[in-house]
Amino acid sequence: MTTPILEATGLRKEFTGGKVAADDVSLTLPPGGSTGIVGESGSGKTTVARMLVGLETPTAGTVSVDGEPLTTGGAIRHGWAERLRRARRIQLAFQDPYASLDPRQTISTGIDELLRLHEPDRDRRRDRAAELLDQVGLDARMARSTPSALSGGQRQRVAIARALVSRPKVLVPDDAVSALDVSIQAQVLNLLTDLRDELGISYLFVTHDLAVVQHVTDELIVIHQGRVVEHGTTDQVLTAPQHSYTRDLLAAVPREGRRPTRHL
Repeated sequence: MTTPILEATGLRKEFTGGKVAADDVSLTLPPGGSTGIVGESGSGKTTVARMLVGLETPTAGTVSVDGEPLTTGGAIRHGWAERLRRARRIQLAFQDPYASLDPRQTISTGIDELLRLHEPDRDRRRDRAAELLDQVGLDARMARSTPSALSGGQRQRVAIARALVSRPKVLVPDDAVSALDVSIQAQVLNLLTDLRDELGISYLFVTHDLAVVQHVTDELIVIHQGRVVEHGTTDQVLTAPQHSYTRDLLAAVPREGRRPTRHL
């Protein structure tokens, strides 16, 4: 069997006051795979994503990427060398690209700021920055622009380019296209599919949008109240859901001629 590129076992997150946001969540992601995590707002899916990339410390459980443990007994290793190693394995693409980009910086400055952590040579950084913009379908002239001069779709492409700076093996888009128009969503999702083919990167899509996971994922994990309630191939889960919560999610998807039965 192929060794998973990402593996999480028994993840639990309990916040102050006893609120449990994730409980016994386990998952695996194969090399070059694309898996979706879906659930309504407050289901715990973003908490799981943040634990996977090291932005939240699990109360319990383990995470490993490419065979390298990122947590030990629920604790995240916070040393500078460990943070760089983690950055070169897994990255998060945030939901709101405008909020994640410094409005005072040009695109080239923002990318170079990250590249300095991985590449000391200035000429190589310049070449790598040009390569990244090309990979996400942006004109090199946009490097001199600030985020406010770009459209929402262009800003999301910049956010993806920044996430790719460290050449991660796993990218976790957290509702990364939810703020975009439907036509622009499709363009960005097609870009991510192309990058998967070109770079061999693996994806863990975190979203409430079933149309997104149907478009870009092979497997699907459904989370409800912090627990995994269903897991299977995307086709299986969407066409023959086994859990009542999954059926409720599907019933909530607006279809022509009827209103959704439940709001996400």
